Amino acid sequence: MNRHEMIDRIGKEYLTANIEAGEYSYVQEAGSKEKLEKAVGHAVKHFKLDIRFENNSVAVLIETKQSFTKADEKQLAEYVEEERALHKGIKIIAILANTNNDKIKVWRYFVDDSHFLKEETVLDTMEHYVKLFDTARQNDKERVMKNTYDLNELLHKKDIDEKLRSQFVGTTLLYIKDMVKKTGATRIDDALKDKLDDVWKMMSAEEIRAGIKNTLDNLLDNSENKTKKIELLQKNVLNDQKVKKLKIKDWIEILDTILMDIYRYIDADSSEGQDILNLFFIAFNKYTGKADKNQAFTPDHITEFMCRITDVDRTKVVLDGTCGSGSFLVQAMVKEIADCRRDKTEKEAEELIRQVKEKHIFGIEVEEKAYGLSTTNMLIHGDGNSNIKFGSIFDSKKFIMEADPDIILMNPPYNAKPIGIPAAYKTTWTAKAKDGKEDPTKGFVFVHFISDVIKELNDLKEKAGKPTKQVKLAVLLPVAAAIGTSDIIEKEKIAMLENNTLEAVFTLPNEIFYPGASACACCMLFTLGKPHSEEKETFFGYCKDDGFKKKKNLGRVEQFNVDSESLWKKIEKEWLYLFRNHKAEPGKSATVVVNGESEWLCEAYMKTDYNTLKEEDFQRTLNDYLAYLVKEGNIYES
Repeated sequence: MNRHEMIDRIGKEYLTANIEAGEYSYVQEAGSKEKLEKAVGHAVKHFKLDIRFENNSVAVLIETKQSFTKADEKQLAEYVEEERALHKGIKIIAILANTNNDKIKVWRYFVDDSHFLKEETVLDTMEHYVKLFDTARQNDKERVMKNTYDLNELLHKKDIDEKLRSQFVGTTLLYIKDMVKKTGATRIDDALKDKLDDVWKMMSAEEIRAGIKNTLDNLLDNSENKTKKIELLQKNVLNDQKVKKLKIKDWIEILDTILMDIYRYIDADSSEGQDILNLFFIAFNKYTGKADKNQAFTPDHITEFMCRITDVDRTKVVLDGTCGSGSFLVQAMVKEIADCRRDKTEKEAEELIRQVKEKHIFGIEVEEKAYGLSTTNMLIHGDGNSNIKFGSIFDSKKFIMEADPDIILMNPPYNAKPIGIPAAYKTTWTAKAKDGKEDPTKGFVFVHFISDVIKELNDLKEKAGKPTKQVKLAVLLPVAAAIGTSDIIEKEKIAMLENNTLEAVFTLPNEIFYPGASACACCMLFTLGKPHSEEKETFFGYCKDDGFKKKKNLGRVEQFNVDSESLWKKIEKEWLYLFRNHKAEPGKSATVVVNGESEWLCEAYMKTDYNTLKEEDFQRTLNDYLAYLVKEGNIYES
């Protein structure tokens, strides 16, 4: 982008050149070089900035290069220092911009790593840069997660049922967001808190509950099943006896806590803020210690990993046929929205984001409370809820076909009741299995059904002379489904490969769903609509260590090294590298030709990395074997 294009993009009415060729001299501004150096406090080397803009106490400084390098950041940093010395209290956006292409780097306040704005990849308008300073809300993940724990303790003291807390805090946060918006406030501070408290003190507890309902009512306009969603909100949250017992002073304490300790530290307009919102919302599922232990809420880092291996971006339609609390849908929407902003101005991104929310996110959920959670979760992240259907996946073929997904992300129930599974999928089951209490396919039947719907959809497209589609499906299933120890599961595996390709299987940590379901799970990746070739090598990853540790009341918690770097991020990077490059590495991965009768787990094929074995590994194996012998009654303790 050339210089004139940069000026036109930001707005020539804000240009503040003071010397020839439209440049800006800090020496000219100071009156002399000596005066500038006195203001800065040391000698200066660079003082002629290429382009400067100013509006509303915000200065945008641009240094142009044909192709900038890391060394050019020092020059820009010097201009920022001079700007700050001569214009006290100025807010600064500093930009390095290439003239031979559109590449830029942007910083806020200072030119260093901590102030680098990685999401700012396209030169934008002056209004956009002013907006970056409009709110006092800055993302602070550590503080939000600490305060989330404290909020949970407060709700415990207020006797709000554990099973209620996710949707309770979600709907209450939506009410707070709406109240803040109505005030027109651009920052969350004590003055805003006092202003809202004055309003709430004039209300009764019943009026607060009515306010929450009205907020949801307005947000759900044009939403499918709006009446059902409001009915479930009333039934599962607002009409709960413990919620109805809250006094106005209790409500104000809860509202103030969410406003000042949570919402204040989340910039929901950024990708990082969206991620923090998701962590905040799903955290309450971890605190629910007495909840149904069979619930398998998918950890956020695993949903993100599955979005990566399926290549979620702004062009993809994503479906979750058993969406639960909506974690997959939220993660996919966050990823797509971030991609909408890539290489786009704010105005260009807005239209793309609207399309993502309205046309790219589809979910189905049959359980009432989980359906309410998914609706609330999507609303918190800026709608996208209108395409979530209440009902069984097996009754939703038309909905799935109309969605016409590019990517399917799922964590189906592993213990569904056979009575709810269509007869067509039980023809080879034994009478005992048909009348049993749990799905003998361990969730595989849900994948089989989705596969059949995509095949039928492709057949219809082919008859109509339209191009067919290959769909990526990433699904979490128990390891029993991958091993295939029963005839029923083996038949499911064989059937899946008739029309679909098994691309990869990742063995996950043993307690991945802790403190919920205790199932050991794996992630399978299929390409639907592409029959599995006999020569196809499937990738198998041994991903037992994800860098998370169990912690009481908090579930599995992300760990960091001495440099505060996430262990998971390093591990994820390695997983993706091995998978994308189809590499077999001892102790970590394998690539093998398999069929429906084969075992679909890395443990069966990978080579052992003997360099990592220690004496305690041998001792642990001996201890495990001894415990097994004692359990089986082959030897007795004396």
